[in-house]
Amino acid sequence: MEQEEKSLNFIEQIVEKDLAEGVNDGRIQTRFPPEPNGYLHIGHVKAICLDFGIAEKYNGVCNLRFDDTNPAKEDTEYVETIERDIAWLGFKWGQIYYASDYFQQLYDLAIMFIKEGKAYVDEQTAEQIAEQKGTPTEPGVASPYRDRPIEENLRLFEAMQRGEIEEGKMVLRAKIDMANPNMHFRDPIMYRIITSHPHHRTGRKWNVYPMYDFAHGQSDYFEGVTHSICTLEFEVHRPLYDYFIDQFSGANFCGLSPYGPDYRPKQREFNRLNITYTVMSKRKMLQLVKEGLVAGWDDPRMPTVCGLRRRGYTPSSIRTFMDRIGYTKVEGMIDQGLLEHTIREDLKETAPRVCAIFDPVKLIITNYEGEGETLTAENIDGIEALGTREVRFGRELWIERGDFLEEADNKFYRLSPGGREVRLKNSYIIQATGCEKDAAGNITTVYATYDPNSKSGTEGGNRKTKATINWVECNSALDAEVRLYDRLFAVENPSAEEGDFRDLLNPDSLKVVTAKVEGALRSELHAPILENGIPRENHYQLLKQGYFVVDQDTNAEKLVLNRTCSLKDNYLK
Repeated sequence: MEQEEKSLNFIEQIVEKDLAEGVNDGRIQTRFPPEPNGYLHIGHVKAICLDFGIAEKYNGVCNLRFDDTNPAKEDTEYVETIERDIAWLGFKWGQIYYASDYFQQLYDLAIMFIKEGKAYVDEQTAEQIAEQKGTPTEPGVASPYRDRPIEENLRLFEAMQRGEIEEGKMVLRAKIDMANPNMHFRDPIMYRIITSHPHHRTGRKWNVYPMYDFAHGQSDYFEGVTHSICTLEFEVHRPLYDYFIDQFSGANFCGLSPYGPDYRPKQREFNRLNITYTVMSKRKMLQLVKEGLVAGWDDPRMPTVCGLRRRGYTPSSIRTFMDRIGYTKVEGMIDQGLLEHTIREDLKETAPRVCAIFDPVKLIITNYEGEGETLTAENIDGIEALGTREVRFGRELWIERGDFLEEADNKFYRLSPGGREVRLKNSYIIQATGCEKDAAGNITTVYATYDPNSKSGTEGGNRKTKATINWVECNSALDAEVRLYDRLFAVENPSAEEGDFRDLLNPDSLKVVTAKVEGALRSELHAPILENGIPRENHYQLLKQGYFVVDQDTNAEKLVLNRTCSLKDNYLK
């Protein structure tokens, strides 16, 4: 039992303490509250795993709530992709809510604040308000509109909502303390006017929209959230979160909470995710997409959930990664190699092996007669449960150019004239006899002989060789477009570097080659592209090349494979 206690992260410790003390009648309710203004990225996944994981572990519920308080940046497209990404990760929400569900209650609360002298309408510009905020060591300057009469504030705020005030001309501010050392208390903005864009759900019904600090805690309260979990940058917002709830929670204002006067949500913060060789800024990612520096939000080099999915990452590998990095109160940088390590672990015992030749040269077995034969190979060597596949063998094969040298020393164990034996994987032993070149001196064809009694799996096939090479039979081979993805940025922490972050992009983050692959992958040309609205994710290990996934660009005419990761595991070093 003691060991279990030590394994809990600090959020789980808080939850267990609350349960032991009967806080909120022993209820556990969390929420994941994304703003529908972009695509989820792996940083969001850390929060998703914690929010949903806490609910799962303690028999609670996690709701999905869209923080849709800024119609200028939000769209139903993002709502749909967020839902799809969470479902793909394997999580189930209790209910779906929107901050816009509470626009009327929030507006009524704002009216209450004004009537109690706790809010006022300010006509200053955003720049003027920012200048008057002061510094952490110097108090701010009160707005000249701070002491407006309550009646005038009510009239102006209602005029703002009716659309009679131009966007940007007025805001509603909380009247708190312009000298508070926590600058978030220096009369924060509660509402602003947005008339230039209709809301994706409410249309033109509202002309004033609540700010995050006013809407978030109240939405938690309305829903009955017990543990409002967010990242560390919101830690300084927590006192303001509590302040707003203090203004009405005990009175159970307008019957907004069915959980009684003693109920209140608690905000707790954890460290956000930073990964080497990438950026987590939504603004920077949007810039990469809009400027065509990546192929879209689902570009496999992007840290978005849809990008990771297209790269070939699995839900289980991503969730394992989150479990390993854990949750603390200390910010840090996580090695991208750990993420790659988890997907290798996930695929090494599940991804079928096939041969693919990236830099092909033709091999002709001069003493092989007949039209060819079908051999049998295990999908994964040593794992019988994953079955076998048929591999076509014949007189003409493709091999890697680097597996043959016309002149080689005794340290080169692969194909070279001179009697050295080399095994073709899962088939026969051969000896190179010579080669043919073009006018430029490039090798175009390698010639060899084979030992018909050396077939793998037979009594004569037990003879050992110092090298085994991959091959693909020419007549059954399939051309595939192979996209070799690498890290998007050339520096470890691009966000910490001075200058334009776009100058730090890795010029070699994508290379495209045409490879010869086994005919076993021909079935991929006719498989359905989508499964429940999500592109299929069939994974393979291309022998000696890495782990790959079939890309959604695959069609009946063309096979496209994306490299998920190489076989080399740098993280272990």
